Amino acid sequence: MKKRQEIILRDVTITGAGSEGNAVARIDGMVVFVPYAAPGDVVDLRIVRKKKSFAEGRIIELKQASPLRVEPPCPHFGICGGCRWQHLDYKAQLDAKQQQVVDNLQRIGHLDTKLLRPICGSDKIYRYRNKLEFTFSTRRWRSMEELQARDEEQPLQGREGSRGDECPCLGFHAPQVFDKVIPIEQCLLQEEPSNAIRNFVRDYALQHQLPFYDLRNHTGLLRNIVIRSTSTGQWMVILIVAEERDDLVFPLLDAIAANFKQITSLQYIVNSKLNDSYADLPVTTYRGADHIEECMHKDDGTPDLHFNLAAKSFYQTNPEQAQRLYSYVQEFATDVEAPQQKTLYDLYTGTGTIALFLARGFKKVVGIEYVEQAVADARINAMQNGIDNATFYAGDMAKVLTEEFIAANGRPDIVVTDPPRAGMHERVVEQLLATRPMKIVYVSCNSATQARDIALLSTAYTVGRIQPVDMFPHTHHVENIVELWLRD
Repeated sequence: MKKRQEIILRDVTITGAGSEGNAVARIDGMVVFVPYAAPGDVVDLRIVRKKKSFAEGRIIELKQASPLRVEPPCPHFGICGGCRWQHLDYKAQLDAKQQQVVDNLQRIGHLDTKLLRPICGSDKIYRYRNKLEFTFSTRRWRSMEELQARDEEQPLQGREGSRGDECPCLGFHAPQVFDKVIPIEQCLLQEEPSNAIRNFVRDYALQHQLPFYDLRNHTGLLRNIVIRSTSTGQWMVILIVAEERDDLVFPLLDAIAANFKQITSLQYIVNSKLNDSYADLPVTTYRGADHIEECMHKDDGTPDLHFNLAAKSFYQTNPEQAQRLYSYVQEFATDVEAPQQKTLYDLYTGTGTIALFLARGFKKVVGIEYVEQAVADARINAMQNGIDNATFYAGDMAKVLTEEFIAANGRPDIVVTDPPRAGMHERVVEQLLATRPMKIVYVSCNSATQARDIALLSTAYTVGRIQPVDMFPHTHHVENIVELWLRD
């Protein structure tokens, strides 16, 4: 292919769903990844990137729409990049996610999937999230169509290369563009008053000429706003600013509190660093409590476990599906003889939600987590729920899970592991093989690394039941639980 040569492919049939939320076509033995397409579409494509084994294409004309297509309700669909499968029927999304799990377990792990269960879909496919974070910016992202229309009306003036992007906005980061933000008017991922709060803050800031943060030059005041909610009806708003400016920040917080009585925790953080992370920064409670309360329920719907969520506390962002996920983990973990007499280890325990969900069914539960603040939260959660058979330890999993640790805390009969997307460290896998618990329940948000790890464990373990769970409708992400039995 000559440099800059345009390649147009006509009447291409989209055959399936692929990685990262893209659809897939196969042309002369080459895989072509196509965003915002649906299996069954017939399209004309422009190839925008070509490698030896694959290519990337963009739809220039939809010739025939797939019967799996639906009308996306979000006004920002195709721009913000957050819900790339909104145009796909939800059942088709679930089918694609289930197939993704099968493909990864079979092709990467060479594992037996005969006990695979149907994926557990989400009752809510919109308004299911309990946390959203928005970014202030002095630079608004604009589509090519907007740029062309504007440049025709107002030819570029001034220094060469200026695109006239100065436009304060509040929304989500533009994909693959660090310093520009897509202004969001309505996001369908969280219940109201989430949109109302964000839009109010934006309008107040513009009306009172508060400086939005310049992500390129690191100047300005307003950086981020985090909106959290719980099933108990409590709301937390965290305003993140670049400097101490009580004269500007406090009136804004007062206005938020006055207009949204639902907010039970109003906080702010001063972040003068050159990045957006605030895990190491102090949080100031301006009004209300320093936390919001979430709860999980028994099968009959009555409250069971209560969790205090501080500004930096982790909690699954789809709480209803999280409870279903944990119920499956509980089913797999307790399906042993006399579980109440056994010891369970919960690896990568986070704030202890899985450990505490399971604790009442076991003699002893031990949770291990890298983040010290998460462990502190887990201990508080255990205490406030009256659970005294769960202990939590902070540290690097590969270094903490040693023979000495196991000797001190008891050899686990059951291990639940829920690692990050990268999977388990090889030393952790080796220690599990040396410890030989009778059962491992492996929870993962990345079935590819899960398959890799289980393949290593398969020298001693047999795959049992497999349960995919959809935590994030309209995305390609899927949680998966695999039951592993120690062979005799």
